[in-house]
Amino acid sequence: MQAILLSREEVARRAREIYENSIRQQVETAENTSKMVIIDTETGEYAVDKIGIESARYLRNKRPFARLYGIRIGYKVAVSFCGFLERDS
Repeated sequence: MQAILLSREEVARRAREIYENSIRQQVETAENTSKMVIIDTETGEYAVDKIGIESARYLRNKRPFARLYGIRIGYKVAVSFCGFLERDS
């Protein structure tokens, strides 16, 4: 299978689209707030865990060359260097 080369922007756009259209309503619960959802942008498969490492490993084991993207559930950004994360409305 030939790999499709995508820009970082296209990977992010696809992941956000998948999240908004099919994942958000399933994962945005009180117990998942602030956890990471990792999305395979080619298959739409995803996994959730506290910091995203185990989810990324799980998805990489299934598809070693997968284009993965992480989103922090309930927040506008995944990480912050100043210590403040703005909540998503």
